Formats: sequence, structure tokens, C-alpha cells
Amino acid sequence: MLLTEDAPNIARSIDPAFRHDIVTGLSRSPKATPPTWFYDRRGSELFEAITDLPEYYPTRTETALLARHGVNFAAAVGKGRAVVEFGAGSARKTPHLLRAIAPAAYVPIDISGDFLHASSAALAAAFPGLPVLPVVGDFNRPLALPGAIEDLPRLGFFPGSTIGNMEPDAAVDLLRAMRRLLGDGAKLLIGMDRIKDRDRLVAAYDDAQGVTAAFNLNLVERINRELEGDLPIESFVHRAIWNDDKARIEMHLEALRSLHFHVAGQCFHMDAGETIHTESSHKYGARDERLLLRAGGWEPAAEWIDDEGLFALVLADAG
Repeated sequence: MLLTEDAPNIARSIDPAFRHDIVTGLSRSPKATPPTWFYDRRGSELFEAITDLPEYYPTRTETALLARHGVNFAAAVGKGRAVVEFGAGSARKTPHLLRAIAPAAYVPIDISGDFLHASSAALAAAFPGLPVLPVVGDFNRPLALPGAIEDLPRLGFFPGSTIGNMEPDAAVDLLRAMRRLLGDGAKLLIGMDRIKDRDRLVAAYDDAQGVTAAFNLNLVERINRELEGDLPIESFVHRAIWNDDKARIEMHLEALRSLHFHVAGQCFHMDAGETIHTESSHKYGARDERLLLRAGGWEPAAEWIDDEGLFALVLADAG
């Protein structure tokens, strides 16, 4: 049962927020752009390919946790909730959760409309009695949930350690926004990637096949296509760096030579070796994750971790 509902702030052509974020990010020193804009249709497809790579442990580890602990989720969450998934993408992991807890409705939220509607249609076919109400929108910005779930208790679902893509202060702000959106009595099931060996982390973000590099460079192609850019894509290279002081992997686009280029009618310069910081992926220890959730208005209630200690699923109650 598939119903569609687009967030009112998403434009049908060039998104002014995209223009603003890219121009602002390229004007900074050092240059940095939000990871939200990776996810046009091609970016979403490339990210799905990344999740199947042998080096990329988070997806298969989290999926195994979801498949293994269904009985535990059902006991902790209960039946009849509306599941609101933030950044749903292909929703490949979601069926494990939906089968376990028998929800009353499913609301996937994602910024890539075409990708979201395709995955929502497939999921609605797999769960014919479940209302599926996709919302096209950026969960980092104000959103309204469908009226059909107004009177239902909610379970927020935020898998994939996407919370790690944010600076800690922004992560706290997002968790507080989720708390307000989901309301009193809500619960949140969130994926948190753990701190681990540097080499394993770097390999996960700089795979041997170059898929992550293509994903990063796709941002340049999108800027050129949608913002009248003339960035020479062959003059950029993907870099993945472990920043130990901040406990995060950083993805950068490094200029191989001195560059002058234009975006949205504005001129920019980069020196050889200068980078655009396109994404961070923060990793958390057990104590760190609890502090983060509590700062965001959530009280940790239960946790499930794989045998190697790579990844955690944390269930929290609205504080």
C-alpha cells in the first residue's frame, strides 16, 4: 500500500539549498561541502554498490544484527508503531525490522526522490498490508510527517551510522530535532560505528575497485551538471584520511594541479594539493555514544553489538 508525500521545501529543478551549500562551502578556507549532496540518483546507486564491497563492513554487520535480534526488537519496541526511517535509501535493511515488530505504518524519508519512490514501491509490494508513505526531503531541515500517522506511537530508525557524518554539535541538534518530530513516547533505533583499527577504517572508505572514489567524484559531476560548473573532474582525486584526534574518517577531493573554475556564476581557485572536504564519518566508543544520545534528548535503553565489536545498534527512549 504505497502513498507518496513530498516535503514542501524540495524543488523540482535546481535546489536553491544545493546552490547555497556548494557556493558557501567552496568559499570557505579550507573548502568543505555537506555530504547530503552526494545523493542524486547516480550517487545513491554508487553508495548502494559501496555497501556490497568486501572492505565496507558496516552494512553487512548491521544487517546481520537486524536479522539476528528480531525477537529482542519485538520485545523492546512492541507492535503497532509507525516506523520513520531517516535517510532510507534502498531500505535494504528495513524488512528485517518490519518483519520483527509488525508496525502500523512505514515512513521512509530520503532526499533522492526517484530512488526513494522505487525502493518504497518494492517494499510496499513485499508488505502488502503495510501503509508505506515515502517523504522526499532532507532530514537535516524541517519536515512534516504524514497526517496518517498523527495518532500512532513512533519508532525512529536511523541505520548506517549516518549520525557519524555530522560534527558532534550538529549530531546533537539532529537528535533533538528527531525527538521533537517523533514526539513523546517515541523510541529511536540508531546505528553507531565503533572506533577500530586505522587500516580497516581507511580501506572501507578507499576500496580497491575505486567505487568510493567514483562516489566522491560524482559530486563534481553533479555540480557541473546542475550548477553550471566547469570543474575539471580529471584534475581531482579521492582521498580517505583517518583523523585520530577527532576519531573520524575524512573524505576529500584533492586538486592535482592549480585550478580556476566557476560554479553558479562565481569564480573559485584551488592550489595543487588543496582539498575539498566532502564528508566526515565519526566513530564512537560505548561511552561516547551514550553521551551523544543523552545530549540529544534520548535515553539509551538497549544495545546490540556484533562479535567483533565493529558496530552497534542502540535503542533509546525519548527523554
